[in-house]
Amino acid sequence: MFGKKSVKPQGRIDSLIGAGTALAGDVTFTGGLRVDGEIKGNVRGAADQPTTLVISEHARIEGEISVSHLVINGTVIGPVHASEFLELQARARVTGDVEYSTVEMHLGAVVQGRLVHQGMPAKSVELKLAASN
Repeated sequence: MFGKKSVKPQGRIDSLIGAGTALAGDVTFTGGLRVDGEIKGNVRGAADQPTTLVISEHARIEGEISVSHLVINGTVIGPVHASEFLELQARARVTGDVEYSTVEMHLGAVVQGRLVHQGMPAKSVELKLAASN
């Protein structure tokens, strides 16, 4: 939004979990990570650094995801937190609550859970009844 400094997404992919690879356990990464395989565990980007996670069409993650930039085109079972930007592509299937700052959702993407915007805190507004004359 206006006045908010946006962190640029990681422009390159540093790591790859390839198709046919199954990982059991938590994953923490810096930079960019692309997942074409399967992860059973939490996936987190390094704190205070821009991180990008790309989940391809055939990938599956069962666990919590917490990164700054996230692109999903596969299956995620668990809560998702994208602190800067979330893109849900046409074949995205998410089962769990999704927290985001900015979201782009393509036709065909499915979220079975709550979509929660994590932006600026809402200002409280006092409502007054109009005086009748």
